[in-house]
Amino acid sequence: MRIVLLGAPGSGKGTQGEKIVDSFGVTHISTGDVLRAEVASGSPLGLQAKEIMDAGGLVSDEIIVGIARERIGQLDPVKGFMLDGFPRTLPQAEALDAMLDELGQPLDCIVLFDVDNEEIMTRLLARKRADDNEDTIRTRLQVYSDQTAPLISYYRDQGKLRVVKGVGDVEEIFQTIRGVLEDAV
Repeated sequence: MRIVLLGAPGSGKGTQGEKIVDSFGVTHISTGDVLRAEVASGSPLGLQAKEIMDAGGLVSDEIIVGIARERIGQLDPVKGFMLDGFPRTLPQAEALDAMLDELGQPLDCIVLFDVDNEEIMTRLLARKRADDNEDTIRTRLQVYSDQTAPLISYYRDQGKLRVVKGVGDVEEIFQTIRGVLEDAV
């Protein structure tokens, strides 16, 4: 099973992602975690990314896709994977599809967590993190909306997008996700 989780910050991807990994045995790939590990390991891609980040820049789609390619290439294709935080842009989604086609491992399902912005605002403010203030959250939600809207259409056009309401009891939401994933493969 090869899946992508899409959803705004605070939509429940982390909570439900853990349940998906536990239930289906897929490998969780968080590009943020992988990027930090690449930097820490001193790999060529990690060194390139570190230089950009140290200068205050955003890591390019090319580097992110390269890191994802390296990580996915190391996995057992039978076990499958769940991507969280990648792809974030349409060019990343297109590059991911091309890479997975080369590997003979196309995506099975994209799960979009549907949660309205006011609910997300309430959730993120409740976390009481230093960077979770109302202005920052609204900016992050706008960036998410700007970047993700094309992905929703892109994956819907492929027939792979499944929308799950991300509000309510955590276990009930997971049971909905379980059904969606079982139907997708």
